[in-house]
Amino acid sequence: QVQPVESGGGSVQSGGSLRLSCTAPELTSALCGLHWYRQPAGKQREWLSSWRHDVGITGYAEQVKGRFTLSKDQAKDTVFLQMNSLKPEDSAIYFCKVTFGWGCASNKWGQGTQVTVSS
Repeated sequence: QVQPVESGGGSVQSGGSLRLSCTAPELTSALCGLHWYRQPAGKQREWLSSWRHDVGITGYAEQVKGRFTLSKDQAKDTVFLQMNSLKPEDSAIYFCKVTFGWGCASNKWGQGTQVTVSS
């Protein structure tokens, strides 16, 4: 079953760094994009950054710009989200979504990975 797999979450103190990864190895020929979102407790899920097969990295949400960096392993269907200068407000469940298939119309969410930043 197609589903992206996230890893790399954990607990860190304010100012620290974490690196998340998301992979979707079953979709090499049909992969359209790999996207990172997060959902703080009690709040809505918010988009952070995306890699798309046609344009590469599309940009960053304003709240993480300059602190988070998305990169892609060209040899594998894996993206990495390097998170630096973490703040307590970055605490959330981080989700990866994969878009794939005809017209990039299909998508699947990963199960998420918890990031906790303490002050």
